[in-house]
Parts: sequence; structure tokens; C-alpha cells
Amino acid sequence: MAFVVAQDVPTSSTMALTHGATGVAEARRRLRKELSTQGIADPVIDDAVLIVSELLSNSCRHARPLPKDRDGSGRYDVEDSAEGGDEEADGGIRAVWRIDPNGLLAIEVTDGGGPTRPSPASPSLTARGGRGLGIVRSLALHWGVRDDQSGEVTVWALLPTRARHARRDDLPPRVDVPIDFADSFDDVG
Repeated sequence: MAFVVAQDVPTSSTMALTHGATGVAEARRRLRKELSTQGIADPVIDDAVLIVSELLSNSCRHARPLPKDRDGSGRYDVEDSAEGGDEEADGGIRAVWRIDPNGLLAIEVTDGGGPTRPSPASPSLTARGGRGLGIVRSLALHWGVRDDQSGEVTVWALLPTRARHARRDDLPPRVDVPIDFADSFDDVG
């Protein structure tokens, strides 16, 4: 006789992360664990972890941390819907992911904004960075940027977790930024 133990698996999580590499690694581990527990396919988990990593890394590199003192305590407070999470981690970045009833995974990263609006770049072939949002654009069904009146900026991506959403041909066409290879080779010469 086999016993089946029901496990309460959250369909969404919110994390308050430090504004730095430690927070990025923590979010990757937790996202991988939660999606794995929900039975999401490994290739989808890999894409989701890469997306959250790129969004958080961009936030750490290009944006200000979220303001502290939201509740007067000197700490950035978020409600965490998953057990064992940081309900009051030192402020910096907020990461949220959720799976809707149709099997679409939304990943959001919110920070205090920066001097420029997040947009994909066209780095030279020898550039060490600048490909993150291009990677997100390639892996996600949709992605975008949402500005809040309080100065917060949220970059989000929508990823299919089930095969029926994997078809991209029924989506509106994307506007791709052309890469000028001549300029890239000028940098090498």
C-alpha cells in the first residue's frame, strides 16, 4: 500500500532580496526548487532561472535599490507567499513569480529605477555585457517594463510552462533592433 502525502506548493512567491549577487543566487535557487516541486519541465525551469537571473543582474547593475522605511522600520517589507522565505529581508529588489491557471509563468523584478529605461542593447561582438534583455526577449512569450508613480520600475517576462503555449506564431510580431555588424567589426580592427 502506498501513501500519498499532499504537499502545499505555492503558485506564487514574492522575495525581498539584497541589491547584489547574493540575492540573485538566492532567487535562482528558490525559483528552481519551487518550479521543480510543481512538476514543471526542466527546460522551462532552466529558461525561467536564466530570465530571473538576467532581470535581477540588470537591476543590480543599472538601478537603484527600492527605498527602505516603507513601514518606518528601516527595512523593506514584503508579504511572502511561500513558506520559509524572507518576509523582511534588507531592501533592495523585489522578485515575484506566479503561475496562472493557464500555465503561464510571470516573472517580475522591481527596483528603484535607474538613469535609463530598460531596453535591449545591440552590443558589439567583443562586448562583455549588454545581452541580458535580448536573452529575455528570446526566451519569453512577452516581456515589458512597467513604471510606478512612486519611482519603482518593474521588468516582467511571461513564459509558457505547458506545451500548448509554446507556439509563438500566433503572437504579434516583435520589433527587433537590427545589429549593425560593420560597427562591430570596426571595434575589433
